[in-house]
Amino acid sequence: MTKPPLAKGMPVPEQLQLMERVVERSNMQRAYRRVKQNKGAPGVDGMSVERLGSFLRTHWAKIKERLCEGSYEPKPVRRVKIPKASGGSRPLGIPTVLDRLIQQALHQVLSPLFEPQFSEHSFGFRPGRSAHQAVLQAKQYQHGGKRWVVDMDLAQFFDEVNHEKLMAKVGRKVKDWRVKLLIRHYLRAGVLSGGLVSVPEKGTPQGGPLSPLLSNIVLDELDRELEKRGHSFCRYADDCNIYVGSRKSGERVMASVACFVEQRLKLRVNRDKSAVARPWQRKFLGYTFSWHRSARIRVAKTSINRFKSKLKALFRKGRGRNLRQFIQQDLNPAIRGWINYFRLSEFRGFAEQLDKWVRRHLRCILWRQWKHRWRRFQMLMKLGLPEVRAARSAFNQRGPWFNAGASHMNQALPKRYFDQFGLICMLQRLRKFGPVLT
Repeated sequence: MTKPPLAKGMPVPEQLQLMERVVERSNMQRAYRRVKQNKGAPGVDGMSVERLGSFLRTHWAKIKERLCEGSYEPKPVRRVKIPKASGGSRPLGIPTVLDRLIQQALHQVLSPLFEPQFSEHSFGFRPGRSAHQAVLQAKQYQHGGKRWVVDMDLAQFFDEVNHEKLMAKVGRKVKDWRVKLLIRHYLRAGVLSGGLVSVPEKGTPQGGPLSPLLSNIVLDELDRELEKRGHSFCRYADDCNIYVGSRKSGERVMASVACFVEQRLKLRVNRDKSAVARPWQRKFLGYTFSWHRSARIRVAKTSINRFKSKLKALFRKGRGRNLRQFIQQDLNPAIRGWINYFRLSEFRGFAEQLDKWVRRHLRCILWRQWKHRWRRFQMLMKLGLPEVRAARSAFNQRGPWFNAGASHMNQALPKRYFDQFGLICMLQRLRKFGPVLT
């Protein structure tokens, strides 16, 4: 049964003062800076991040009082769907800006309580840990002779989390009933979709600052079980790879771990997407590996294709734009973030091919912008092509994509032409990062 709110002015016992740490001024200021930095879309109330400051100046005292009394009720989350890399869509719950602030403040206080207990094999959403560390750990397992992987996919993990099991785990570390009640309220916050609000019986809304911590709390039991069994594994959120020495061992591990996940954790294993296979036949966090004994790291083809699809949408928007502005404001940020993530790749041919592909798209944009044949003829002449060749190229009756890849456009618009606009060269950036350290 939920405890009644504390009477106003009643002192809170020392061991139950966690909520006071949550609403403490410096913690809330740090949470506010983080929410501002992350930006994000408005929730069901329509309040933007920019309006949050003025709202808090007027209403924070009352909100703080309700939090300390245990009477604060979060608003429903707004349900949106985002495309998944593997196809289909993933439901995302967007809390209001105020609830994101409170969740972030909660996360900052709760994370130090749970972090020491988490496994060394868990890399997702943890301070000082990253996807790159998980990929390097997977490489080490393979280099040590474990050349089979049990790639386990949890079906709709964030929608399947059992509330009672989660709250039991939270209760082992958190004794302040107000904090536990607030977490339960966030778990039970309604979901607004299609104009109707539904209250979930299970799951944790994916999209709030508190969700990653709660997912690690749930899956810590899986980590401990795998450690107890002596398995070599890497887990990043709900993406878990277990490395073994043979297919037979892998099939045995898949069956026993799937049974544990479904019976003990009350989660579901996606049998269609899970598999026992060679690491170079699967992808892990966007990467895959070579078949060599050294297990060289490479970028998965699906990651490259997904990146190309993203850039194609940008190129369509850039057709009527000034080329320098388009490169610096739109194209470079997308390229920089992507190649920085995939800097672990020990194969560089993909970067060279992508650089050529990007420059061809930029040449295609310019060819379209020149529009008319005489304009194209004049521009090719201006860029240094002989008159006869410029005329033959401008009047060749071929489409923009053909011309963008033809020798006349490559000669008129070489790599150095785009370098003057500051276009990021992915191959040069990989070389700058240097060799992978294992």
